[in-house]
Amino acid sequence: MERHHPRNGNDGGDRAMTKVKIGLALGCGAARGWAHIGVLHGLLEAGIVPDIVAGTSIGAVVGGCYAAGRLNEVEEFARSLTRRRVFGYLDFNMSGSGLITGQRLRDRLINHLGDTTIESLTPQFTAVATEIGTGHEIWLSRGRLVDAMRASYALPGIFKPVNISGRWLFDGALVNPIPVSVCRAMGARYVIAVNLNADMCGRGTVVPFLDAGTQDTLLIEANGAPKKNGRSAMKLLKRQFFGPNETAPGISTVVMDAFNIVQDRIARSRLAGDPPDFMISPRLTGIGPFDFHRAAELIERGLAAAQREVEDIAREIEVRRMFEPRVEEDAGVEAGVVK
Repeated sequence: MERHHPRNGNDGGDRAMTKVKIGLALGCGAARGWAHIGVLHGLLEAGIVPDIVAGTSIGAVVGGCYAAGRLNEVEEFARSLTRRRVFGYLDFNMSGSGLITGQRLRDRLINHLGDTTIESLTPQFTAVATEIGTGHEIWLSRGRLVDAMRASYALPGIFKPVNISGRWLFDGALVNPIPVSVCRAMGARYVIAVNLNADMCGRGTVVPFLDAGTQDTLLIEANGAPKKNGRSAMKLLKRQFFGPNETAPGISTVVMDAFNIVQDRIARSRLAGDPPDFMISPRLTGIGPFDFHRAAELIERGLAAAQREVEDIAREIEVRRMFEPRVEEDAGVEAGVVK
């Protein structure tokens, strides 16, 4: 469904709201990130237009496409995905530093975004990545947009890392899963954050004294050795990647679940120290991190989450707007006294 929205605070919506610089922090979540599309539609339709967008991993992809005026295009792409098409984008490479080279996804992004640079975007945009070796949190706010997106979503062990300015970078979720701090550093006075994993690991607890059992449950594939036939080898690789059945996890599930557990702990720690002004948490129970083919459902859930909250968000922004001029005046008077 194609929608037309303003892309910055000067183009539409309630102009009274635009006096408060609004930041939107789009969190990680793999396939669940399609819900960001719905959240954006919900906010924009209510006249809540972000001046600053920061994204991590899939949040960088959706946020970057929105900032580049390509939200409808990324939605069309997401809705077109089937299980078969998703697998078609996975260009496996067993000899590199990731199972997937990411070249097919890169080509698709370049087809839509070309050589668009981040500094040319309105609203302002930043993608978050992690530097290999040092663990530095890297804010990508200049340079080619496609490269920044790829670095931000380069899941360790799955996608090959990306080299930018001599630094090898991978998924930013390892250091800043929901980049509220980035929005604030870029000048946002009111930050809306979108947490895609609130229901996934957030209620994790301790399970004491679990019986380890007496039966060996190692997963051993029958006919595990790939045949010379290329189609048979690819079929085996697909089973290993996604799992042999609905109950046994594949490589992708193991990596993603481990990654989500880690980033959930990091997110809770980061948000405790720098909470957003408002958190939107779409209800995504039952949708896994590799369910890219369920875009229609994810977008609708994201839209519903935003629609539940827009009245409260608009009210808070209006209150903030009312006090912004007073704060500036008080600061000016105080500064004059000091001088």
